[in-house]
Amino acid sequence: MSHTAHIRSHRKPRPRSASTLALRAGVAGGVLSTIAVAGSAGPANAEPVTETIEMPALTLESPALATAVALSAESTQQAALDAQLQTQENAAATKAAKAAKKAKDEAVRKAEAEKKAEEAARAEAQERASRSSERTTLSARSTSTPSGSVGTVISFLKAQLGDAYVMGATGPNAWDCSSLVQAAYRQVGVDLPRVSQDQSVAGTQVSLDNVQVGDILYWGGAGSAYHVGVYIGDGQYLDAANPSKGVVIQDLSGYPASGAVRVL
Repeated sequence: MSHTAHIRSHRKPRPRSASTLALRAGVAGGVLSTIAVAGSAGPANAEPVTETIEMPALTLESPALATAVALSAESTQQAALDAQLQTQENAAATKAAKAAKKAKDEAVRKAEAEKKAEEAARAEAQERASRSSERTTLSARSTSTPSGSVGTVISFLKAQLGDAYVMGATGPNAWDCSSLVQAAYRQVGVDLPRVSQDQSVAGTQVSLDNVQVGDILYWGGAGSAYHVGVYIGDGQYLDAANPSKGVVIQDLSGYPASGAVRVL
């Protein structure tokens, strides 16, 4: 016997397992699934028993799956639309709130401006009424107006009673001391200098004991006076006094003049 000859194994053939379960799933176009079950252990040459079960296939063409997918897509689309609508509503609400606040602020500003304008108009009306009353009172206190050129000067001065005092103003409703005196004498053709210093030396110097109606009174030195007025008689003079008084009639006893000049 050749050394390379096949020597039969002395092992006994191993018996097959008591049962064998084989699951074979095949999807061919999603149509069938097959389950094969082997029979009980037996002789090696026993024929297997095969049972074929047809199972429903789930494909995208399945009505149930298609409906579920459609519902899911519709739900997702609706959620997106709802979110977009909510965003638009929030933006519109914010814009409306800003517009309402702006309109309210504008209304408040307008109301405040109107209130201030009304208060200013009321104050101006009261001031005019006060000036008119003061002018009437001062006219009643004043002495009788002389005739001639002096009378013309005094009449002009009394017509300005109650006007405002404003430094540098030259009328017709506001004056400083020297512009009022200059304007009064211009009514009779006398052209006086513009400032107090020059007016205090514009005519003939007279003593305060001999002062007459129509003479110019000055305060300070002759040629360096800081204020002027016009004597109207009975120890009184008329002048554009200061911003708080305006054009008034005052008593010399309360504010004695430094000197006087006569130009008429």
